[in-house]
Amino acid sequence: MADLYDKINELYDQRRKAELGGGDERIQRQHEKGKLTARERIDLLLDKDTFVELNPFTEHRSTDFGLNEKVYPGDGVVTGYGKINGRPVYLFSQDFTVFGGALGEMHAKKIAQAMDLAAKNGAPFIGLNDSGGARIQEGVVSLDGYGHVFYRNAIYSGVIPQISVIMGPCAGGAVYSPAITDFVFMVDKTSQMFITGPKVIETVTGEKISTEDLGGAKVHNTISGNAHFRGESEEEVLSMVRRLLNYFPPNNLGSSKLEGETGDDWRPDLADIVPFDGVRPYDVRAVIEQVVDHASFMEVHREFAKNMVVGFGRIQGETVGLVCNQPKFLAGSLDINSSDKAARFIRFCDAFHIPIITFEDVTGFFPGIKQEHGGIIRHGAKILYAYSEATVPKITVILRKAYGGAYVAMNSKAIGADLVFAWPNAEIAVMGPQGAANIIFSREIARSGNPQKTRHEKIQEYREKFANPYIAAARGMVDDIIDPRETRMKLIQSLEMLRQKQEERPRKKHGNIPL
Repeated sequence: MADLYDKINELYDQRRKAELGGGDERIQRQHEKGKLTARERIDLLLDKDTFVELNPFTEHRSTDFGLNEKVYPGDGVVTGYGKINGRPVYLFSQDFTVFGGALGEMHAKKIAQAMDLAAKNGAPFIGLNDSGGARIQEGVVSLDGYGHVFYRNAIYSGVIPQISVIMGPCAGGAVYSPAITDFVFMVDKTSQMFITGPKVIETVTGEKISTEDLGGAKVHNTISGNAHFRGESEEEVLSMVRRLLNYFPPNNLGSSKLEGETGDDWRPDLADIVPFDGVRPYDVRAVIEQVVDHASFMEVHREFAKNMVVGFGRIQGETVGLVCNQPKFLAGSLDINSSDKAARFIRFCDAFHIPIITFEDVTGFFPGIKQEHGGIIRHGAKILYAYSEATVPKITVILRKAYGGAYVAMNSKAIGADLVFAWPNAEIAVMGPQGAANIIFSREIARSGNPQKTRHEKIQEYREKFANPYIAAARGMVDDIIDPRETRMKLIQSLEMLRQKQEERPRKKHGNIPL
C-alpha cells in the first residue's frame, strides 16, 4: 500500500510541475508586464471550480537545438473544458512562460483534440492566445500543427461558436486561427497581432513602427477591423467574453431563447429620437435601446466602420441580431468596411439561428474614387449575398431614408425580408429628392426665371410623389406603415409569428460569396 501512496504523491508532484509552466521567475515576468498566467486566465473566465484539464502531461519529442534539455509538462498550452454561466465550453490557454507560447507539434495536437471534443459535444470553443508563432526549433512539424488547427477552425465554423482572445504578442501563424474564428477580443497595450513584426518590416521596406502602432488592440479595432472588442485589462476582456456567450446557442442546432427582463411594450419617446429632417444626424443606438430589453444591447465591432452598427440584443428574452445604418457617420451610407462588417455579422446570426432585425436609414453607397478602386462593387455585393442567403427570421424597419441600391441591400423584400415596416416619414426612392429633381427636372430648372425657387418646388413635388412609404406599401414592398412608438410591439409580434419559420435554399455544396 505504501508503494501506491508513493505513486500518488509522485502524481501530484508531476501535476505541480505542469502547473508551474516555465517556472516562478518567468511567471513573475509575466505579471510584471501586466499579464496573467495561462491558468489564472482560465480561472477568471470559467465558473468557479468547473475547469477540467486535458493532457496535462503532454511533452514535445524534439531533440534539435537542445530541445531535449527543455521539456515542460503540458508543452506550453493548457487545454480542457468547463462552464461559463452554467453552460459547457472547451478552451485552450497558451502559456507564454514556456517557449514564449510558441506552437509545436504536440502543443498543436492538444489544441486540435480539444476542438474535436467541442465539436462532438456541440459546445463553444475559446482560444486564449499568447504566442510568438511557430516553434522554429521544431521546423516544419510546427507549421503542420498550425494547419491542423486552421483546418478545424474552418470546418467547425458555423457548427460551434469560436472565440479568440488575444492576450499577448501573436505573430505569424498565431494570427490566422483567430482570423477564422467568429469573434476576436484584444487587451489594450499588452496584446498585438501581426504577420511580420516591426523588425522584419524595417528590414524589407525601411519603415519604422512600434509593435503597438503596427498591431495593437486599437489598430485592429479601429483601422483593420481584425478585432471586434477591446478592453483595458485582461479581467475586463474575459468578463466581456462571458457576457457575449450569453447571446447565442452552444451550437448550430441550439436555441438562443433566454428568459430575461422584458421591459415595456410601449415607448412613447421613440418618435422624438429620429429628426424629421432627413439631413440631421442622430445616434441609431438610441433607437436600439428603446426597442430591445433593458440594457441588453451588446455592440460588436463598435470602433470599426462606424457608419454601421451591429450587435446582439434581446426582445422579450430572445436574442436578436441588429444591423443598423448609423446616420452620425457618413450619413449612414454603405462603404467597403461597413459592408464587410454587416455581411460577416449577418452570416454568424444565420448560422446560429438568431433572428435579424435591420434598422434602415441609408443614403446609398458612399461615392468616391477610393471606394470604387477599392472594390466597393465586390464588397457591397457581400451584404446583398449575406441577406439573400440567410434563412432566419428577417425583419426590416425603415426609419427614415432608403435610397437606391443601398435600399435593396439593406434587407428589402426583394432579397428575402420576411417583414418590412416603415415609419410615416420614411423616404423610399431611387435616390434622394434633391438629386432626383436635379436630374429629372434639369431642363425646367435651367429655363426657369428663378432656378432656385423652381428647384425647391420640384424637390417637394418629387418627395410628395415618390419619396414616401405609401408608394412602396402599395406595391407590397412595405408590409405596414407604423407609428414609431409601436416599433417594439410590432417586433415582438413579428418574432412570435416567425418563430417556426422554415425556408430552404436550392441544394448545393455551397455558394460563392464575393470575397
